[in-house]
Amino acid sequence: MKSNITLIGMPASGKSTIGVLLAKRLGYSFVDVDIVIQEKTGKLLKEIIAEQGLDGFLQVEDRINQELDVRHSVIAPGGSVVYGQKAMEHLKRISQVVYLKLEYEELKRRLGDLVDRGVALRPGMTLRDLYEERLPLYERYADITVSEGPGGPGIVVDELRAIMEQSRS
Repeated sequence: MKSNITLIGMPASGKSTIGVLLAKRLGYSFVDVDIVIQEKTGKLLKEIIAEQGLDGFLQVEDRINQELDVRHSVIAPGGSVVYGQKAMEHLKRISQVVYLKLEYEELKRRLGDLVDRGVALRPGMTLRDLYEERLPLYERYADITVSEGPGGPGIVVDELRAIMEQSRS
């Protein structure tokens, strides 16, 4: 039985919000990989992207996700983690991977300033392009897919908790 849960999805899909709530309900730790990256590099995500470019950032992200060694944790990596095959193989080995699916219109409504959020966008790429590019990757790596409907994060947490408790028994 895998003792961790990894939440994947687009920026603003609720990985951190749902992750913290789920960790509290399960008595798990919560690991925000973006914060781990900032602690290990001593830089903000947007600074890493500005200094090393998008590909350099993705390499840093891939390496740090591959090195995660945690138990009984809810892991929330950045939305771009799915570009790192080795990172995703590691996360699938140590956790159940849950895709928090968000419809495009809702994503656009939630996001706000992409640069300030450290969203990994290639020059000339729109948010819609990014969404279309990542969707099949999220679907490929997911063990479980949940959509946040009108009930908000609490409903998703209840659903995931029930799934996790079933898989333990």
